[in-house]
Amino acid sequence: MISLNFLRENPDFVIKRLKIKNFDAEQYVKSIVATDVVRRETQKQLDNNYAQQNQIAKQIGTFFKEGKKEEANALKDKTVALKASAKELENQLIRTESKINELLVLLPNLPHISVKEGHSAEDNEIVYNEGDTTVEKWMLPHWDLCSQHQLIDFETGCKVTGSGFPFYSAKGAKLQRALVNFFLDNAVAVGYKELQVPYMVNADSAYATGQLPDKEGQMYHITADQMYMIPTAEVPLTNVYRDTILKESDFPIKMCAYSACFRREAGSYGADVRGLNRLHQFDKVEIVRIEHPDNSYFVLEEMKEYVCQLLRKLELPFRVLRLCGGDISFTSALTYDLEVFAKGQQKWLEVSSVSNFESFQSNRMKLRFKGENGKPQLAHTLNGSALALPRIVAALLEVHQKEDGSIVIPPALTPYTGFEKI
Repeated sequence: MISLNFLRENPDFVIKRLKIKNFDAEQYVKSIVATDVVRRETQKQLDNNYAQQNQIAKQIGTFFKEGKKEEANALKDKTVALKASAKELENQLIRTESKINELLVLLPNLPHISVKEGHSAEDNEIVYNEGDTTVEKWMLPHWDLCSQHQLIDFETGCKVTGSGFPFYSAKGAKLQRALVNFFLDNAVAVGYKELQVPYMVNADSAYATGQLPDKEGQMYHITADQMYMIPTAEVPLTNVYRDTILKESDFPIKMCAYSACFRREAGSYGADVRGLNRLHQFDKVEIVRIEHPDNSYFVLEEMKEYVCQLLRKLELPFRVLRLCGGDISFTSALTYDLEVFAKGQQKWLEVSSVSNFESFQSNRMKLRFKGENGKPQLAHTLNGSALALPRIVAALLEVHQKEDGSIVIPPALTPYTGFEKI
């Protein structure tokens, strides 16, 4: 959430920057600023009211000591009127603060200065490209390979649950488990603390990381208990530090977790969602960092390079994109997407997003630290997919397939699979 103080002092800047995200913030900002004027005036009146009550209370005490009961009782009547007025002011203050907050949570995070204008993924900037993208005529898409080798059963998933909930079997299931362990072991090796997280969160947690109200329609909602199925382990991981004041010496905070992820993906259909390209339930290993603001952009580059190293170990062709304003998420200030080339489909598949949210999430969740001056400051939060499994599996099968129909497992992964070939 954008800081109210920052918005009040820089309204034109906020409007201009949010245009980069194709978001027209002018009416929101004007309404917030106008309501804040009322809020501050109400607060001033309330403070004066409290001061008068305190002053009168002292006078009443003095009058009683001096035996001036009539004067004291007269002041008591005045106190009653002041208390009634204070109650009205308190209610007005609550209403104005609520209105400001309701508008603030509708504003996206301000994009970083390096984020360029653009309307869609087609306007993203390719900043790095690595690997062989040569396609042979005999190469098959992963859904045909899965059928041949009986690795994934999409039809049974549709029967048992619905589209987007596949069954993994035999070596397909073991490949999934191998990748989860491979990603977790790599994360732990570079200092991430592994946690096992809940798959459901309450509304406060979803609000804190920005899923609510922005992505409410994309999450599975258990209405009877007011719980939400997590779209990513980012949500429970980051909320570990909700309502927390850290010490500067606590940085860096590095967490990772494997989880199943659940996304409704409303409106998804067509060739782009075939096979493993877009699922409603999928596995992912997530990395989360909580950092000092001075260090967060250095850390973002570090996280991006870490994901690149994972893709190199899996011997997958990949590229890195810096997202434009029209494609960056509601909560992010700067995002890199990493895509792998699936040779059977002859297309790029996004497998990771690495983002710096700056203080946007921290402001929502009251995640602060005490700096050198002793005053609480907002920390910066970052997260990244390291990695999402469905499209990694799709690319592994398609990139490492051979003309005889077999699929070779990259050497870095064979200690986890226990087999070198499918």
